[in-house]
Amino acid sequence: MSEREHIIVLEGPAHTHELGEALATLLAPGDLVLLRGDLGVGKTTLTRAIARGLGITETVTSPTFSLSQRYYGVITLIHVDAYRLNGADDEELGLLIGDADEAITVIEWPDQLAVSFPRARLRIELRHHGQDHRLVALMADDESTSQRIAALLADLGAGHVHPESERRDR
Repeated sequence: MSEREHIIVLEGPAHTHELGEALATLLAPGDLVLLRGDLGVGKTTLTRAIARGLGITETVTSPTFSLSQRYYGVITLIHVDAYRLNGADDEELGLLIGDADEAITVIEWPDQLAVSFPRARLRIELRHHGQDHRLVALMADDESTSQRIAALLADLGAGHVHPESERRDR
């Protein structure tokens, strides 16, 4: 499978919010977004910004203990934090993301679920990159979404795009 990895450097929470709100424009009901990264790297901050881009006015918090939260805006957002899970059976996963065809689902720590997610619209990896900076890799399987990500990043400002963006075969 060939995919394009787009890399951007975010200079603090304001840029994370800017990216998240812009990413919301790429998403539609039924889409899945997988977020990977260490503790404190900004996964929930990015999800909060996606929610704002979807017109959600509620305060979005990390569902670490509730595991899953639903927020209602122009499109419903299902926010899952799988950090505390050690695999999930089909029934548990159904409870966490039920009715996902009608919503956008964002899953933090997807590897904890020990399931394959073949239909993810976006896969996003966040890494610390200095004190307040984050290195963010955005990946999409389909060329259309990849092109839309490239355009979105160009609109956000070429100064944030990391010079190591490249085409990779996976």
